[in-house]
Amino acid sequence: MGLSMRFRLRLFSLHLLSSATVLTLVLGSLYLGWYRWPGWYLTDVTRVIVVMVCVDVVLGPTLTFIIANQKKSRRELTRDIGIIVAIQLCALTYGSVQLWNGRPLYYAFSENVLQLVQAYDIDPSEAKLGREQNPGLAPHWYSLPRWIWAPLPQDPDERKKIFGAAISGGDDVISMPRYFKRWEEGLPSLRSQLKKVYNVAYFAKSEKKKLKDKIRAAGMDDDQPDTMPLTGRGHPLLAVIDPANLKIAAVFTAK
Repeated sequence: MGLSMRFRLRLFSLHLLSSATVLTLVLGSLYLGWYRWPGWYLTDVTRVIVVMVCVDVVLGPTLTFIIANQKKSRRELTRDIGIIVAIQLCALTYGSVQLWNGRPLYYAFSENVLQLVQAYDIDPSEAKLGREQNPGLAPHWYSLPRWIWAPLPQDPDERKKIFGAAISGGDDVISMPRYFKRWEEGLPSLRSQLKKVYNVAYFAKSEKKKLKDKIRAAGMDDDQPDTMPLTGRGHPLLAVIDPANLKIAAVFTAK
């Protein structure tokens, strides 16, 4: 192996190690803080992460390998690598901002379904109202995901207003922290909405069969009214609720 190839491989290895370390720290922090299962699945962030990996871990080090040349001056080589790093930083910043703005903040039980609520689902004005009227459950920049109950308000005019807005594509009650209540307060309502797998919406008949098989394989009774869909940006999941204590016993994909 010639000196030129060794030089290229050394720069490639250093660039690859640096890029992989930075990306791992960024994605690892977001995963541990906000995107743990089932967050990463329901947010459907695979495409964003693929772009980040392709640019930061694949493209960047590969371009460094291509342009690396011992005959270049230190200034010229620094400039070329600097341009590559700048492109990587742009991709890393874009991806990080997208993941931060879409981070899971709540898993909300509302009406008859469990729903993921991401940061960008909550309008700043609604977040402000939440901090004023319901500070205990309002979102902050440092808030981690929480399980909450999001019932419609008792006032019939407010209910009608929210219902109409949701139908027309506006804000639903799950985007209004001022109405959020503690998870425990919604358990009686949650119990009344549990269904058998074949009676749950959101899944095709073939998917329901797979879900029943998974439940049975996990050692659970697949013919009990103890399930509820858990929805988000990606394909819905099925949550199995323990009827004895109303805690989530398992969450299954339909794939």
